[in-house]
Amino acid sequence: MRNMMATLVFSLLALPAWSQAPAASSKATPTKPKTSAAKAAPKSKLAEAPKPEPDTPMGPEELAIAERVHKGQLPCELGATVRLEADASQPGYFYLHGKGFRYRMHPVATSTGAIRLEDRKAGAVWLQLANKSMLMDQNKGRRLADECANAEQVAFAENMKTNPPPSLIDTTGMGR
Repeated sequence: MRNMMATLVFSLLALPAWSQAPAASSKATPTKPKTSAAKAAPKSKLAEAPKPEPDTPMGPEELAIAERVHKGQLPCELGATVRLEADASQPGYFYLHGKGFRYRMHPVATSTGAIRLEDRKAGAVWLQLANKSMLMDQNKGRRLADECANAEQVAFAENMKTNPPPSLIDTTGMGR
């Protein structure tokens, strides 16, 4: 019995300090009074421009995608606008600004040919199609901006109205 007690005491002493709960202090520590500085206004979502991280250089495929990105002020639905501008310090990267957001995006190759820019940290995705562009928040699963278009995309969308593409389920010419 004595050996068992000694073994138990020794094993408790041998436990690492991080696995033991901290001992409660018998002294009460005074708390600091809350000041008005502690209740400062929350930081705006439009913080300073994100600092470019040391990114790997773009490959030729990503740089080719970046050349096709429509830049400038793009009007969107419901009177919203976004501004897409190239990052002057790193070729292939872009800044996307809008009301309440600013993202640093880079091109990602797609199998469909759509132009896709991503800000993986923020979960933002910019998709540029022939007739419109849209900004999506992958974390919240919703669109932040839709129907954004420059003059070339507006012209393509108008052409689609007068000359619609063939239906995906059109069976004419398939031997039926």
